[in-house]
Amino acid sequence: MPFKVTVVIDNCVPTHSGLPFLAEHGLAMLVETGKSRLLLDTGQTAAILNNLSLLGVAPDSIDAIALSHGHYDHTGGLFYLLKHAAKRTPVFTHEDAFAEHCSLARGQRRFIGIPYRKEQLTSLGADWKTIRHPQEIFPQIWISGSVPRQTDFETGDAKLVVHNAAEHCDCQDELDDDMALFIDSGKGLVVVSGCTHAGLVNMVEYGLKVTGCRQLHGWIGGTHLGPLTREQQEQTIARLQAFQPEFVAANHCTGFPMMARLQQVFGERFIPAFVGTSIQF
Repeated sequence: MPFKVTVVIDNCVPTHSGLPFLAEHGLAMLVETGKSRLLLDTGQTAAILNNLSLLGVAPDSIDAIALSHGHYDHTGGLFYLLKHAAKRTPVFTHEDAFAEHCSLARGQRRFIGIPYRKEQLTSLGADWKTIRHPQEIFPQIWISGSVPRQTDFETGDAKLVVHNAAEHCDCQDELDDDMALFIDSGKGLVVVSGCTHAGLVNMVEYGLKVTGCRQLHGWIGGTHLGPLTREQQEQTIARLQAFQPEFVAANHCTGFPMMARLQQVFGERFIPAFVGTSIQF
């Protein structure tokens, strides 16, 4: 079965796009099989409607939506998408997605969770499919559920916090709701990820286990390598090299310095996955 993944929302629009796409700090990617359309994440604003229109995709033609985790830059566009789809749409999300996610960036504590109440989104057509464990959404496409944290060096981002009611203080947000899509491409595993807060290596190894694939064929999406320490960045890249993927299409929270590093390491196998980029496999 052929698959196509198209970047609908990202932080950047390539200069050669030729279309008036909108960029924003956020991410949304459309997975198409010829028989189904699955949207992973929705960006943070109504920009997703503009970009879907330019791609020739009507909101009501999307069969299902999956939210990689409960941050505003991946979920804010859901309100507008549901409103324009005007139909009941399955929305796959982790049971902890509506947690009070916060950030300590720039010396300030601010809420960065889902910006709409669950009841409001339900009234617009969200048909919630709440999960914690892997589930096959469409043939050969799984949503991961909670990803086991097994590596000793993927320690997450200390600037992301959640309030601990029992101890009356903030603690590092482990983001148990962080999920990815796992695709059995026939050539190996393809991971389509939002921010990869669970760790890129953890994601890949769990994807291989869930799908039964023996090798990683490709990676698409945010890596969250940008905010991490240099040591963790290099350890992750070394492990990614060892998986020997055919392509690495990175975007969003990867950051330009790390995208340049990935380009250096993977050469022609690296794809800057900006808005409008399509990867077929």
